[in-house]
Amino acid sequence: MTHVVTDGCVRCKYTDCVDVCPVDCFREGPEFLVIDPDECIDCAVCVAECPVDAIHAEENVPEAMRGFVELNARLAPQWPAITRRKAPLPDAEVWKARADKLAGLAL
Repeated sequence: MTHVVTDGCVRCKYTDCVDVCPVDCFREGPEFLVIDPDECIDCAVCVAECPVDAIHAEENVPEAMRGFVELNARLAPQWPAITRRKAPLPDAEVWKARADKLAGLAL
C-alpha cells in the first residue's frame, strides 16, 4: 500500500510534506506533486503536513479521485524527486479551495 497525492495539490504545490518524508518519495511536476508508490513506505507522516488535505492512503482515496492512484504511479517515474520544501505556486491561495482542478491540465 502507498499514499497518493490528489486534486488538492494541483495548482498549489505546497511542499510541507516533502520535508517530513523519510524516504524522499515525492516527485515534482510543474503544477503539483505525486508520490512514487515504489518508494513510499506508508508511514503517513506527510498526511498531517499537507495544508490542503491532498494526501490520502491509497485505500482511502475518495471515489471521485480514484484516478489519482494511477496518475501518481504513471507520473512518478517521469518527474524528478523533490527533497526540500519550496515556496508554493504564486497563485496557490486562489486555487487551494477549488475543486476538480485536474480537468484544466494537459497531462
